[in-house]
Amino acid sequence: MSDYSELYNAILTGNAKKAEEVTKAALAAKVDPTELVQKYMIPAMDEVGKRFECNDYFVPELLIAARAMKTSLELITPMLKAVGAEPVGRVVIGTVQGDLHDIGKNLVASMLEGGGFQVVDLGVDVSPDRFVEAAKEKQGSIVALSALLTTTMTMMKAVIQALEKAGIRDKTKVMIGGAPITQQYADEIGADGYSDNASAAVALARKLK
Repeated sequence: MSDYSELYNAILTGNAKKAEEVTKAALAAKVDPTELVQKYMIPAMDEVGKRFECNDYFVPELLIAARAMKTSLELITPMLKAVGAEPVGRVVIGTVQGDLHDIGKNLVASMLEGGGFQVVDLGVDVSPDRFVEAAKEKQGSIVALSALLTTTMTMMKAVIQALEKAGIRDKTKVMIGGAPITQQYADEIGADGYSDNASAAVALARKLK
């Protein structure tokens, strides 16, 4: 196939307009959409994550790279569905009940999409029952819970208990994150993993799936 490394660079630098141009040109040239994702988009987002961890990139750079990636992904997703391409995994994500903060959750959702996951974003103030409902739709989903307030982090345990009650906890991995969350808290409530940033969340989801 032709070299579409401009797509990689556009995502890495957060140039949404360029990402859109290159993606449209590639699709017009009948390039395999799966190859665009695997060869350019996922590696670009992985590099963004690495730069973030090395403190070369910060949250604004992550956000604009994620925006550029989403611009391409919106064009490619219908094609991927048409060829029956399977995502890396499925993640149901949301901010727990009582908490309306969504910046961190949105960033993690974008990075997961960039990592090749199908992301079901339930938004903010999500009840335990709603997480269960979404996890039931497809076995083997990962449930990602976000909380920014110490007063709402207890709802994470309520979600895990709801998954147990519904009989799907053994088929569902739970990862948690947010400002007040620690590995110790994850262990206490029986979560499968904890991440303190969006880049690490992608690596964790890959490990859990």
